[in-house]
Amino acid sequence: MAADFRPVAPVDPTNLRPMLFLDVAREIMLADDWTHRAVTVVMESHTGPGRFAFYGANHPDAIEEVHAGRIDVSTLNPAVMLTMAYRGTGPFDAPKNVAIVAVLPHYDQLGFAVASRLGFTSLEDIAAKRYPLRVSVRGSIDACTPIMVDVVLRAHGFTLADLVAWGGEISYDQPMPNDPSRIGRLASGEIDAIFDEGVIMWANLVAGAGAHFLPAEHLDALQAQGYRRGLLEKSLYPTLPHDIETVDYSGWPIYCRADAPGALIDKFCRALIARQDAIVWNIGGPRQPPLPLDQMARESPSTPQDVPLHPAATAVWQEHGYR
Repeated sequence: MAADFRPVAPVDPTNLRPMLFLDVAREIMLADDWTHRAVTVVMESHTGPGRFAFYGANHPDAIEEVHAGRIDVSTLNPAVMLTMAYRGTGPFDAPKNVAIVAVLPHYDQLGFAVASRLGFTSLEDIAAKRYPLRVSVRGSIDACTPIMVDVVLRAHGFTLADLVAWGGEISYDQPMPNDPSRIGRLASGEIDAIFDEGVIMWANLVAGAGAHFLPAEHLDALQAQGYRRGLLEKSLYPTLPHDIETVDYSGWPIYCRADAPGALIDKFCRALIARQDAIVWNIGGPRQPPLPLDQMARESPSTPQDVPLHPAATAVWQEHGYR
């Protein structure tokens, strides 16, 4: 039986030392020259059994780890990947036992930009010609992106692997597409296409690089797998010739097992509330506005919730008026 443990103060020897390391780790991760940015936090009891693990990085393998109970809470981008895991569609051959805790707001779409000199007007044209396209996609730090790109390509008759088999080349590049190492190579003809997310950073640069976006078609089939319809809007990106249909890439869900202990998820949500002024949640500097909990707990275009909320999370968000 576990010992009767009573802390002597909110900060006492049992948590003073681990908190020191957590604070040091946070400071180290803000350094420009620090590359080790995936973090696992494991919390164990001094007095008895019990182990809880949080994984703070965007990796698709974490979904299986959560499903298997080896990680308790993790996060992911985009929300549609968690939707596909929940349904057992797309890259998942069976449903995963997952639920949402909250969703960090992030509005985004996938873009399929191809050099205009090739004359393609649809993704299916590439498949029909078995064209050896040279494509730049995201690198290993963002392993979700090529997986989700492949789901769309498969609906149009080919995959990234097919491009290689036809004599093409896949370049896995970590910088965002607006970086000269990517958009510059598209402009110079060194590559033929960029398939990627984060369109707000590069959609207006595509025309200047001698390229154009191809629309995503077969949207009904892609919706059945979990994708939402997306739109590259000319009102947001003036260099586009018109609105272009694509698929949505929004939302950064925080998720857990559907049967995760209610007490754990309750404490996790209350910690988000208590630390909302200190937690960084958006791309930018270390000083940020408070966590937008009123958005994170509700369905919206930037916070898709096609996976159910964990019941304990629902209860906390309702208690505080966020739902």
